[in-house]
Amino acid sequence: MIGDDVEIIIVDVRGDKVRLGITAPKSIPVHRREIYDAIQREKSEKKESEKQQEKEPQAGKEEKSGEQHDQETHNQPSEKS
Repeated sequence: MIGDDVEIIIVDVRGDKVRLGITAPKSIPVHRREIYDAIQREKSEKKESEKQQEKEPQAGKEEKSGEQHDQETHNQPSEKS
């Protein structure tokens, strides 16, 4: 037992391999190590992607205001004497 809610039992033993069974409430995630690592990588990548998306709109606004300024200066009538 792990705590009051998680039970681990030996399901099968074949040579040097042991199969385990785990009984736990649905609120407690149970994963093999490689699955857990993949989930953690995905979470980390998602956070990085969200950080990049937060930065990109700000950069886009700065570029847009610069482009508008350039267009305004080019659209002004030139003074000819």
